Amino acid sequence: MSKVAVIGAGTMGNGIAHVFAQSTWDVTLIDVAKPQLDRAIATITKNMDRQIKKNLITEAERDAALGHLTTATELGAAGDASLVVEAAVEEAAVKFEIFEALDAMVPASTILASNTSSISITEIAARTQRPDRVIGMHFMNPVPMMQLVEIIRGLGTSDETTKTVMETATALGKTPVEVNDYPGFVANRVLMPMINEAMYCVMEGVATPESVDTVMKLGMNHPLGPLALADLIGLDVCLSILEVLHEGLGDPKYRACPLLRKMVAAGRLGRKSGQGFYDYH
Repeated sequence: MSKVAVIGAGTMGNGIAHVFAQSTWDVTLIDVAKPQLDRAIATITKNMDRQIKKNLITEAERDAALGHLTTATELGAAGDASLVVEAAVEEAAVKFEIFEALDAMVPASTILASNTSSISITEIAARTQRPDRVIGMHFMNPVPMMQLVEIIRGLGTSDETTKTVMETATALGKTPVEVNDYPGFVANRVLMPMINEAMYCVMEGVATPESVDTVMKLGMNHPLGPLALADLIGLDVCLSILEVLHEGLGDPKYRACPLLRKMVAAGRLGRKSGQGFYDYH
């Protein structure tokens, strides 16, 4: 495999395109919005320049990687890819529609992967005629820096597809971990209840956001406190994942903190809106 199409040019999509291009894959980055694609290429270039300053790559390697990148605004541009990685908005209906369309456009041999952080791979695969070739590739943010990729097997995902995608992640310089398709997989099933409990601590007046984060950083050796991490992820995304966990597992321990719901309703989504538990203006 050497050609990949990445669907969605947001934070995750541009990061995924970055690591594939840097590993000399031919990458087609696809998004319906041309301005989003332009921003993505500018972000990738800026992040590669940062890598040069840290002596992680050379200018020649940056230029070569950027030479492997093309953009498109139509899904059909994925037609010749051997692997497609979907990194669109974290909404089930959107993902179902994309996979149904891709299934009709790309060769039967193409592997279709989703970067979803919580939506069922089995349900996504059911929208296609190739459930054996549908899999989850859950990269962590920021993609160029973070080592982990959760490789999620749907009910019908084949051993061959899993092996190919695990090897691909390793070739990208990542550490793949195979997990099965249950709500939240591993990363978010463990992470989100912690973030949610930190929010309850703030809501109930146990401590300020700064204090909660300081306890977790200095006491538990976390590089980033749970509330600062929630702001980075996006509070709307945190709420969406908690709702998937609550609905899928039926356990009240996954009930989203009312403060989280209130902040999302107010448009305080974290870094991307300029304000969450912290002010980013």
